[in-house]
Amino acid sequence: MAEDAMTEALPRSKSQLAYSYIRERIDDGRYSPGFRLVLPAIAGELGVSAVPVREAIRLLEAEGLVEFERNVGARVAMANPREYEITMQTLSLVEGWATATAAPLLTKEDIAAARKVNDGMTKSLEHFDPAAFTAQNRQFHSVLFEKCPNPRIRELVDRDWARLGVLRESIFSFVPDRSRDSVAEHEHILQLIEQGADPLEIEMAARQHRLTTLDAFLKHEAQRHETQRHGAQPHPAQR
Repeated sequence: MAEDAMTEALPRSKSQLAYSYIRERIDDGRYSPGFRLVLPAIAGELGVSAVPVREAIRLLEAEGLVEFERNVGARVAMANPREYEITMQTLSLVEGWATATAAPLLTKEDIAAARKVNDGMTKSLEHFDPAAFTAQNRQFHSVLFEKCPNPRIRELVDRDWARLGVLRESIFSFVPDRSRDSVAEHEHILQLIEQGADPLEIEMAARQHRLTTLDAFLKHEAQRHETQRHGAQPHPAQR
């Protein structure tokens, strides 16, 4: 009986190990939103079979940290899609205004620095890393809004960027095609600033840039829910 109890306890111990291993990487960003969780690969890293990894992923799915998508399998979920939507809507307003009011204060060196980041983002499209692309994206926008003369607006922008970090935001994992359009829109905003365009035009361009990314994500979510409604997703237990 004692031997049977030990045999039953072992898989649970390995499942907890797998759970902690995956959860830690989700929490610290190594497994960013959209990251595909390949059972055999994780099992190999842990030196266990796929069974405890499968059990761990079931627990993470129940917690809303993992989702399943047709032809993709298990991957890290967005922490809170609704909260992401609200944050992006707010950020589009405050960051758009901050970018417009900062524009006259940007030097040629500032614009060159932003363009250098954007050029790096363009080059990275060949070997796309969503998490790295997201970090570069924040760096690019920081150059454009950091000279906003209203400290309260800058604080609001920083707060919402931090909120996206809490949400484990790496939207380009979900809609990678959006990345190519994004760098083109960056260049358009830079050209408007260089040309001394009307502040309202700059503000609207920056705002629309943010909202277009949000729209791409919402379209992805709608398609995913529609797929789930019309056909059951393959569960890891069936793999």
